[in-house]
Amino acid sequence: MGKKRGTQDRRVSEGGGSRRAGIIIGAIAAVFLVGFGALVFFDSRQRSGSAPPGEVESFDVGPAGQHTEASVDYEQSPPVGGEHNPVWQNQGFYTEPVRNETAVHTLEHGGVWITYQPDLPQAQKDRIRELVEGQTCMLASPYPDLSSPVVASAWGKQLSVENADSPDLERFIRAYRQGPQTPEPGAACTGGVGTPS
Repeated sequence: MGKKRGTQDRRVSEGGGSRRAGIIIGAIAAVFLVGFGALVFFDSRQRSGSAPPGEVESFDVGPAGQHTEASVDYEQSPPVGGEHNPVWQNQGFYTEPVRNETAVHTLEHGGVWITYQPDLPQAQKDRIRELVEGQTCMLASPYPDLSSPVVASAWGKQLSVENADSPDLERFIRAYRQGPQTPEPGAACTGGVGTPS
């Protein structure tokens, strides 16, 4: 009789253990599903937020990695790629123009170069500084004879805007800073030439 009872007690405790295991496995699966759903949601939001504006111009600038110490006559102004100086322009906000050839090397590393008309209102310059300072591979400088108040360039890509507060400017940055068009992803935008203002 005692032996039979011990067997029943063991079955009851084993049944409780398998129920607990089922609850734990169910809880883990629920956490996984919720986490996966959140990941999909945030990824889709990020992708939609990084879609480039429709007014972006694309250019065939030839292969990357072509270095020269000479001045280059670029087809675009500001340039968006092509031959460039062996040393890149350091990321940051500049109050004086920088060399095209060093800025193009920064674009090759995934940089976005915001150029602005030298007489742009100070509030607009301050906005550009906000977009650039403390950000990886962001470069800004005045550009004489610029056709629009503000022009953003990445390797093979360019956007002109009338105002530094344009949401298209931020969309361009999200889409192209170290984006899929970058010839040398992961390359540094520091350790080159230039001291930001």
